[in-house]
Amino acid sequence: MPALKDASGTPRSLLILGGTSEIALATARRLITRGARTVRLAGRPSPGLEAAAAQLRGLGVEASTVPFDALDPESHESALGKVFAEGAVDLVLFAFGVLGDQARDERDPVAAARVAATNYTGAVSAGLVCGRALQSQGHGALVVLSSVSGERARRSDFIYGSSKAGLDTFVQGLGDALHGTGVRVMTVRPAALRRPGPAGPDQGPLTTTPERVAAAIELGLRRRSEAVWVPGSLRPVMAVLRHLPRAVYRRLPV
Repeated sequence: MPALKDASGTPRSLLILGGTSEIALATARRLITRGARTVRLAGRPSPGLEAAAAQLRGLGVEASTVPFDALDPESHESALGKVFAEGAVDLVLFAFGVLGDQARDERDPVAAARVAATNYTGAVSAGLVCGRALQSQGHGALVVLSSVSGERARRSDFIYGSSKAGLDTFVQGLGDALHGTGVRVMTVRPAALRRPGPAGPDQGPLTTTPERVAAAIELGLRRRSEAVWVPGSLRPVMAVLRHLPRAVYRRLPV
């Protein structure tokens, strides 16, 4: 089936897994202003998911919802396959995941495993389904939201960080497997989102906003990047942190 992209290369058909994500919706809005015309928001059925689709329809596009549960991999083939059966998809964005509660999850192995299953196992299943479907249609991009937390384990969030480290490795391998098929795979590693309110530890220069991540995703697609950091200054910072001796790293306030 021919590609749906316009002459500028802007994706016109979007499938977003994690349809209530702030970053996902900011990305959808940005791509709609560039010419996207069809958006499918996948997630657990909820008023929030329906409201997100209605918001996008208000921008003049066709927007619908798709039932998707990261913790039910046996349903992924059917649920996501239906989307591709309805027509070609230019861009698949993985924006689902859970942060968890590190202190609680350390005391509750079942809760910790749920974080890992959502962020990693669910993405492996959905990634293979979407990757194969994109390959079959002969074009498209798969963009996966990871995290800087996956670069090196931190005491404060090593359960979440380990799931993102696994995701990073999987996405890298999937990109290699799909190389030369017409399908591009891009990993996005955003910093923590900046929240409204007084300046504090989470409001510093190495935080970001959904709109900035959306802009970086669009630029990464145009540049055909394989990895995008938001903000870009995180790349050298994490390169240093990744190679610090553990004795030094443990003393850092991270």
